[in-house]
Amino acid sequence: MNSLEGAKLVIDALNKLGISYMLVGSMSSNLYAVPRSTKDADFLIETDDRIDDLQDKLKPQFRMDPQIGFETKLMTTKYVFLMTDSAFKVEVFLLSQDDHDQQRFARRMKQSQDGRTIFVPTAEDVIIQKLRWARQKDLADVADILDVQGDDALNFDYIYTWCDKHQTRELFDKIRTSDELR
Repeated sequence: MNSLEGAKLVIDALNKLGISYMLVGSMSSNLYAVPRSTKDADFLIETDDRIDDLQDKLKPQFRMDPQIGFETKLMTTKYVFLMTDSAFKVEVFLLSQDDHDQQRFARRMKQSQDGRTIFVPTAEDVIIQKLRWARQKDLADVADILDVQGDDALNFDYIYTWCDKHQTRELFDKIRTSDELR
C-alpha cells in the first residue's frame, strides 16, 4: 500500500466516524502546488474524544503508537498511526487554541476527490502554516504554491495579516521576490 492509499483509508475512517478533520502538511500543499512525495500524512482533528474509535477503524492496516506525542509549535497533542506493512505514518494533531489554528480550521473547505469527501485548508492557510514551520521543505512548498496559484488566486491581505502576527512577513516577502526557492 502506498502513501496515497494509506491517507485515503484514514480519510474514509474519519468521514465514517463523523470526526471533524482537515488534511494538513505536505499532502495539503500538494493540492495547491506541484506534488512532492511524502512518507506521512498529517491531519488536524477538532477533538480526540473518538481517537479510540479511529484506532479500531484503522486496524489492521495501522497501529497507533502507544506513546502520545506533544507538538511544541502549537502546543497540542499528537497521535501517530504507523502503517503495518510500510514505513508510512499518519500524524493526527488535536486542534489547538492557537488563533490561526482555530481560524484555518474554521475556514477549511470541503472537496470531493476520487469519489470521497475530504476537508482541506485554503491555499492561504497552507502558506501561513508552512511559513510558521519554516523548514527548508516548507519554504519550498510556499514557493511552489505561489508559482502554481499565481498572484490573482491568493488573498495576500489575509496572508499578510497573519504574517505580521507571526513575524514571518520578511520571510514571505523574501520567498515572493527570490528566485532561490522558486
